[in-house]
Amino acid sequence: MRLVVLSSLLVLALAGCDQPSPDQSAAPATTPSQPAPAAEATPAPPPAITAKAPEGTCGDQSGIPAEERIANTPKWSLASEQDNFGFDVYRGESENGEFVKLNKDPILGAGTTDETQKYQYRDDSIDPCKDYWYYVESISTSGVHEKMTPTFKAPAKRSPRTETPAG
Repeated sequence: MRLVVLSSLLVLALAGCDQPSPDQSAAPATTPSQPAPAAEATPAPPPAITAKAPEGTCGDQSGIPAEERIANTPKWSLASEQDNFGFDVYRGESENGEFVKLNKDPILGAGTTDETQKYQYRDDSIDPCKDYWYYVESISTSGVHEKMTPTFKAPAKRSPRTETPAG
């Protein structure tokens, strides 16, 4: 029997980057399952273009002040909770690879509530040039841990800076 009854509605998102570079622009959100208008001959929309991550410095960001680091921010929302103590966030370098718990202390849950609750965790210990995978685990008030979300990918925020040959 599951001791933590979380939500019938779980929204999971990953913020791209807390501080986008000036050359990044946001593309409008589209819903791929929208039906085409009936009785009108309209051209098909152009295929989606995946933007390449901007070039930049890769590697360890520990020498940069925390508020200036590039981060991945898993976010989740629950429509209701029952006996929920909190959450742990896990990160891996591959979808099936070894996952490491990121938060030292649990992210506190709302206990039992019918009110929608929103949560997030800012992971600024990333290499901005690497892809990462995350999942969230719930912790019940009786101490039962259970994987709550599917494993999801956060793509690299930067591509390695290419050096131009001196000439």
